[in-house]
Amino acid sequence: MDNQDIYLLEHSQKASEALDWVRRQTFLRTNHVRMLSGAIQGRFLNFIVKMTGARNILELGTFTGYSTICMAEALGDEGHIDTLEINDELEDVIFGGLEKAGVSARVTVHFGDCLETMRTFPKAGQYDLVFMDANKRDYPRYYEAVLPLVRQGGFILADNVLWDGKVYENPVPTDPQTRGITAFNDIVSRDERVENVILPLRDGINLIRKK
Repeated sequence: MDNQDIYLLEHSQKASEALDWVRRQTFLRTNHVRMLSGAIQGRFLNFIVKMTGARNILELGTFTGYSTICMAEALGDEGHIDTLEINDELEDVIFGGLEKAGVSARVTVHFGDCLETMRTFPKAGQYDLVFMDANKRDYPRYYEAVLPLVRQGGFILADNVLWDGKVYENPVPTDPQTRGITAFNDIVSRDERVENVILPLRDGINLIRKK
């Protein structure tokens, strides 16, 4: 952790006890700690929900539930999150964190492939906000699947779109994850159905608004 990260943490609102528990469990139970949203990005997601007034949220990639809790805490009892996760071995951590945060009633966890699960969602325009943080190679496919599910004026937040700087290396690496993210960023920047801005927060967030 560099000095900037330390300063940001010291001067931003502290994470809740439930989020601290999820963070510890993530370190103990997984080998992919960098996938955790973390305190600063978590607060950002919390604020986005509050600023947009989102009430119906779709999340692609629950992981251990940190970002889910951050958004659910901002919803209030009238809101709801559908969160999609392929790894059901994380079930006890996810549900444990949701219970500790007191937000279980606001969240439905769907285990399985994101694209297959979304095909079971019948209503177009039902979501105010989508947070996309699943398999990077499939970002272009996720985007085309979620855009019809977002209401006009709704938002999509796509995480990791700078991919440790690989997207602007010369030449750009050709691994499937980097190719997926670069293709996604290119598609969004040319898509007249939306407007967007990429924020250099953590590993990059593409903030997209459906016109």
